Amino acid sequence: MSRQPLHDKIPWSYHGVIGTVRPLLMGITRREWSGGEHIPRTGGFIVASNHYSEVDPLTLAHFVVDQGRAPFFLAKSSLFEVPVLGGALRHLGQVPVYRETSRAGDALEAARDALAAGRCIGVMPEGTLTRDPDMWPMRGRPGVARLALSTGAPVIPVGQWGAQAILDRYARRPGNILRRPVQQVRAGPPVDLSDLHGQDHDTRTLIEATARIMAAITALVAELRGQTPPEKPYVPTASELHRRPRPGREGHP
Repeated sequence: MSRQPLHDKIPWSYHGVIGTVRPLLMGITRREWSGGEHIPRTGGFIVASNHYSEVDPLTLAHFVVDQGRAPFFLAKSSLFEVPVLGGALRHLGQVPVYRETSRAGDALEAARDALAAGRCIGVMPEGTLTRDPDMWPMRGRPGVARLALSTGAPVIPVGQWGAQAILDRYARRPGNILRRPVQQVRAGPPVDLSDLHGQDHDTRTLIEATARIMAAITALVAELRGQTPPEKPYVPTASELHRRPRPGREGHP
């Protein structure tokens, strides 16, 4: 699959990652990608995807890079504290998210600056691996809606499926990558939030915007899976979000 020339200025380390990781992904996977025409060629935008495997951020980045844009992800601050990895993430220009702390607004401000500079911000609105038993997208967090409404940046929804064949949810070992599992990625048109931009960004507005974004993502995942999603997104309990189930304990489609 051909790759479009990058339209973004990125750190040399980012070029190094692309030159190392992309060939690896090309070698261990097959790709069924669609909707690349919805990825803006210029200007700042948000790409929002479902999250069901530790590998799917790499698949999303691979897809976006091959469309000629370089995504900068909002990532949990704990990752930036890991030796070597933390320094690499900072040099790559990724943005730490400090949840439920006095620094929680720092990520939003950094993301706004990146969008104003014409960058692509990658977000997994669920905030963590989905807890839905069948791995459908669960209820999203309002951060992506707050970012979109405060900046006016378009939100491009993306559905993904297949990364669980490389590394299943909660798994510690990769799957049979010798089979080169198919990675399905599909982008859709920007989520219509136009009627919400002029409103106060209160809780009700953020909930509505988040629901629209997650509905668009879920519809794309349903197309890829050829299945009907649940009528309502899964709402995890607090204990579920803090518990890491062992692999193989839940039914997968």
